[in-house]
Amino acid sequence: MTLLKRDLHPEDARAGRHTLVFETGSKRLYVELELTHSGAAAGGSVDTQIATMDIADYLNQDGETAGHRELWRLLKTLFEESSGNTEYANETSSAAITYNKFRIWENSHDCF
Repeated sequence: MTLLKRDLHPEDARAGRHTLVFETGSKRLYVELELTHSGAAAGGSVDTQIATMDIADYLNQDGETAGHRELWRLLKTLFEESSGNTEYANETSSAAITYNKFRIWENSHDCF
């Protein structure tokens, strides 16, 4: 299964890493949260925890972060239509257009 990943706010590593993830096999889209904790003692171990979160839950968190703004921008780009018409002939064409935008996104950005 291929994972397409995009950092939501790479400029702020202190906040942990928040990544938009699309699983191509299951067609699942979610936010991955990676938090790193360092041991207090010198030479202490580094503990990394990874959790996943539904996009709606991520966007409903308190406050607006750079990650929230980037996710909104990406979602608008995915569902934006070049013709300006929001009506589709059928839902299959809508799904096909969105999937093709993911494929373009995969080819135009570095995957982790």
